[in-house]
Amino acid sequence: MIRVILCDDHALIRRGIRDTLSDAVDIQVVGEAGDYGELRALMRSVTGDVLLLDIQLPGRSGLDVLHTLKDENNPIKVLVVSMYPEDQYALRALRAGAFGYVNKGGDPQQLVAAVRTVAQGRKYVTPEIAQMLVESLTAPVTENPHERLSDRELQTLMMIASGKRLSDIAEELNLSPKTVSVYRARVLEKLGLANNSELTVYAIRNGLVGG
Repeated sequence: MIRVILCDDHALIRRGIRDTLSDAVDIQVVGEAGDYGELRALMRSVTGDVLLLDIQLPGRSGLDVLHTLKDENNPIKVLVVSMYPEDQYALRALRAGAFGYVNKGGDPQQLVAAVRTVAQGRKYVTPEIAQMLVESLTAPVTENPHERLSDRELQTLMMIASGKRLSDIAEELNLSPKTVSVYRARVLEKLGLANNSELTVYAIRNGLVGG
C-alpha cells in the first residue's frame, strides 16, 4: 500500500485529490496539511511514502519545503502538484529534490500514475517536462533574466504580475509587507525594470502569467 500525505492550503483541492486517489486500491491518504507547520507536525506522527506538495503555500513555499526535506535527508518522495504550468516551476522543483511535477488541471489518472511511479523511487515527468530537460542540457548557456531569481523572488514576481497588491502577497505568504517590498525591489533590480507595470509586461512576454 502506498501511503500518501497531502499538503495544500485549499481544502477543496485536497478533497479532490483525495477522491481521485481513493479509486486506486493500492493508494491510501494517511494525512493532510494546509501549510508547512501542519505538515511538520503531521510528519512527526504519520509515516508516508509520497508527499503531494503544492508550490503555493502560506509562509514557506513548496520549494522551501523541498529544500528543507532534502537538507534533512528525509526519505519521503515528493510529487509537486501545482496550478502553475510546467515551464515555470517544474525544473526548479526537480532540481530542489522533487521526484515529479504534475499540473492540477491535468488528467486525474495522470496523478494516480505519477504517485505509483514516484513511490517506486522513479522520476515522473510529462513529455513537456522531458522536452524542457533535453533543451536545458543542449541549449547554450544563456538564460533568461528571471531564471536568476531566487524561488521566493520568482514567486513574488508572478504574484505581482497577476495583479496582487503587496499587502495581499504578504498576507498570502505569511510575510511582512516590508519583506515583500524587499523581494520586489530585488526583482526590479535583477530584471532592470522600473515599476510594477514594466514587471507585468515582462512577465506576460516571457509566459510567466497569462496575457
